[in-house]
Amino acid sequence: MCIIFFKFDPRPVSKNAYRLILAANRDEYYRRPSKPADFWASNNEILSGLDMETGKEGGTWLGITKRGKFAALTNYLQPKIDVNAKGRGALVANFLTSDLDSFTYMKKISSEGHLYNAFNLLAADFKTVWPELWPARYSLEETPTWEESFC
Repeated sequence: MCIIFFKFDPRPVSKNAYRLILAANRDEYYRRPSKPADFWASNNEILSGLDMETGKEGGTWLGITKRGKFAALTNYLQPKIDVNAKGRGALVANFLTSDLDSFTYMKKISSEGHLYNAFNLLAADFKTVWPELWPARYSLEETPTWEESFC
């Protein structure tokens, strides 16, 4: 099971305090090829691991940019996998490379979620005046949801 724990404090009391504390586990087969976390050769603003699975190259499950954009993805268990669905790792990679803010991106994804197998997605802009974190879940078996920011 993929798990993401995080604590985000947009306005820490101390200037030495951490704004983001993150721990994540990607529960994936060891044989699935991936690159470890590093700044991308094609865009040195982005730090993440990269999926190297054939047909899904360049996707990622967790990443952050120097501009404060953050996204994380977990798979959501569903009874039947659609082998023709788009790779979910593109959801994170596309947000990190886009000029869209997290709210606009999640709104866009709410209308495109059916193109992917089930997922949970977090997207955030940490360097804005009012930092926000947006969660979303999409599954064909359930009504798609995306919540109002809880930060």
